[in-house]
Formats: sequence, C-alpha cells, structure tokens
Amino acid sequence: MSNEVILTCAVSGGHGNQGKHPDYPITPKQIAENCIEAGKAGAAIAHIHVRDPETGVRSGDPALFREVVHRIRDSGSDILINLTTSEGARFVPGREQAGTGGPGTTLVQPEERLRHIEELKPDICTLDMGTFNFGEAVFVNTPDHLRIMAKTIQNLGVKPELEVFEPGHVMFSRKLIEEGLIDLPPMFQLCLGIPHAAPAVPEVLSLMKHLLPEGANWSAFGISRSEFDIVAQSAAQQGNCRVGLEDNLYLDKGRFATNVELVERAARIIRETGREPATSAQAARRLGIRRAGN
Repeated sequence: MSNEVILTCAVSGGHGNQGKHPDYPITPKQIAENCIEAGKAGAAIAHIHVRDPETGVRSGDPALFREVVHRIRDSGSDILINLTTSEGARFVPGREQAGTGGPGTTLVQPEERLRHIEELKPDICTLDMGTFNFGEAVFVNTPDHLRIMAKTIQNLGVKPELEVFEPGHVMFSRKLIEEGLIDLPPMFQLCLGIPHAAPAVPEVLSLMKHLLPEGANWSAFGISRSEFDIVAQSAAQQGNCRVGLEDNLYLDKGRFATNVELVERAARIIRETGREPATSAQAARRLGIRRAGN
C-alpha cells in the first residue's frame, strides 16, 4: 500500500453555484490560475470544467478548454490535467412530449462529448459510469454511449477517471473492464452526497469500496459539509481524496473558501492520518499515466 494520497482539486464544476460565491473562478484565466495554485498547495490533479466567461454558466466549448489547458501547460506547472466529459448528458422531458427534450436538455452524441479530449489529449478525463436523477434533469449515460466513449478514450491513450455515483455504476464499470474497454489499473472516483444518488456516509463509502475490482486506484469526495469528513475517511482507508469549489463553497461556517485553502486543509488532514499528499509524478506512476519525458 502506498503512503501517498493523490489529492485532486475540482476547481469550478458545472453546477449553478457561481452566483453564491464572491470570487468564483469563471474565465479560462481564473480557472487555470486556480489549477496552478492548487498544484503548488499540494494537489496532484486538477479536475476541470469550463464556463461561459460572460454568463458563468457551464460550457462544453472546446475553445475554452483549450485556453485553460494551454495556460496551465505554458506556466510550467506539472499538475495532472483531468478534463470533464460530462457536458452534453442532461435530459429534461418536454411538457407536451415527454420523449422530446425540454428546456435544460443538452443531450449530444458521445463523440461530441469528447471533442476537446481528442484535441488536447489531457492526462485524465472523466467517464460518468451511469444514469441518475441530477437536480431536475436526468444525467444520461447509456451503456452503448459509455462503450463508445470508453473505446475512444482508450484509443487516445488518455486515462479515464470512472466517476461512480451509486453502487450499480461500480458494477457496470467492472463489466467494461472485463470487456477490455478500460485499461488496468482502473481509476475510480466515488462521488458521494449528490442529491438523488449515494449519500456521503461511512456505510456507503465502505460498500462502494468493497465492490471495486482488486488493484483499483480509488478516490472519494463528499459535497458541502461532508467534504472533509470524506477526506479523512478516504485517506484513513488507503484511498485518495478530492476537494474544491466544485464540491463545497465554504472553509468554515459562513466563511467562503478558495481552492487553495481547501487543498491546504485536505493536505493537513491527510498528514494527520499518517500519510502524505502525492506529487504529480508519483500520481502519474501509480495511475499508469505516461507523460512526455517519463
């Protein structure tokens, strides 16, 4: 077992909470700078969504991803870059015809969700391993679409982070591994506390960890007030951790956080469990990520 904990910072996210925080990273420059600073504070991985710079609303625009990635790479930061592929998966039934998407629907073909991955070839990209109710929409990830995405990601040589929001998602992930669509060792993110999905409680963390295939790398996060509880539980169980403004806006009650502050507190908690935050190079080796010069 490794003593190093791979710490991810999810700097922005795709939710609508940006208006609730006075200094939320929205523009590509702000998002990139948050990633770079998180790396200096102890994060080995930056998990990245992008937003329309004018409205702050989530976006799948490859040009925005391109600017963020280039800014990070040009800075000399060695933080591992993890790009989301979640945009384009929401469905809201229409009022007149339930089978026709109503306002809020963003569904696109799986290839469309990977345009920025094909162009930028990040170290890691997410792969959301199932469908569930997400806010007032359905977050749609069908088996056929996931197979298409997994095979494309594999062919690109990018590491998929298998995001699992409930135990059934773990079981489907195991099926894709058995089918040879996910290279070993797999990388799992246990996503806990999202409304209508798995709660951020020790029993669920233990169950989902138990269902993982042998030899899997795994991380977990909890949203809002559960964020640091899950950091402690995950680190104590030889797991990895994630924090960031995507998951939680506050450092303490009534005090807004920055991404750096969230990473710094997570690093302290990790050390309290007797472990150390991994460097980006250590994380890349453990995850089986080949980087230029390695």
